[in-house]
Amino acid sequence: QVQLVESGGGLVQTGGSLRLSCAASGTILRIYDMGWYRQAPGNQRELVATVTSGGTTNYVNSVKGGFTISRDNAKNTVYLQMNSLKPGDAAVCCCKADVLELQRGVRSDFWGQGAQVTVSS
Repeated sequence: QVQLVESGGGLVQTGGSLRLSCAASGTILRIYDMGWYRQAPGNQRELVATVTSGGTTNYVNSVKGGFTISRDNAKNTVYLQMNSLKPGDAAVCCCKADVLELQRGVRSDFWGQGAQVTVSS
């Protein structure tokens, strides 16, 4: 009964910016780590960035300095600000949340369905 929904994807030119949002809803007691992953055509899915419930962030080296992950715990939402986008950043981006559910105290990962990021050269 937990759902993650991404928004904010789209098409931008090289050097442009996008801000992705991922809102979690449902029978949520607490959300621990949240993160963003991406998968480009022909490539495997890779971890882009994570943020803990306390705000500690980590990034894959290739996006350091360009991407910023943040979260709003009151809204159960995680964001990914993507600046200076390049064609190589084009991918389907999915968010993930480590959720402790109200129901029976079950803790598990949930995934969003993905947001398309397209960067024109």
